[in-house]
Amino acid sequence: MFDLIPFEQRSRNLFDYFNRMSQDFFGDMDKEFSPCRTDILDKGDKFILKADMPGFNKEDIHINIDGDMLTLTAEHSEDNNTDPDGQGFVRRERRYGSLSRSFDISNIDAEKITASYEKGVLELDLPKQEKTLPPSRQIEIR
Repeated sequence: MFDLIPFEQRSRNLFDYFNRMSQDFFGDMDKEFSPCRTDILDKGDKFILKADMPGFNKEDIHINIDGDMLTLTAEHSEDNNTDPDGQGFVRRERRYGSLSRSFDISNIDAEKITASYEKGVLELDLPKQEKTLPPSRQIEIR
């Protein structure tokens, strides 16, 4: 009789059951709450990257290029522990926030990248590198 039970079910323990239950219940929820949701559009001669960065000022956002990697970072923090009126907070949840996201830009002309930020959305224009073909030449046969 035990041979009719698939091996997979016999090897599970109680913790596996709870892990599967949470995966079934929450699904891909972690993807819904990624720190920096992005859309990348192909416009032929360039890509347009739009990244949601709500709650950050333009001065809080940094765009760095290191080799073929473009990294977006943003950070804001709390300066003091009192509100503007000098009173103490009863509840405080918005103390600190940061995010970081990297992208491969190996086929992008890094010198021509431009960025704009409006209403919590960072937009990058990423012009594609022009494909250069080797010059035509004739090879002499010896």
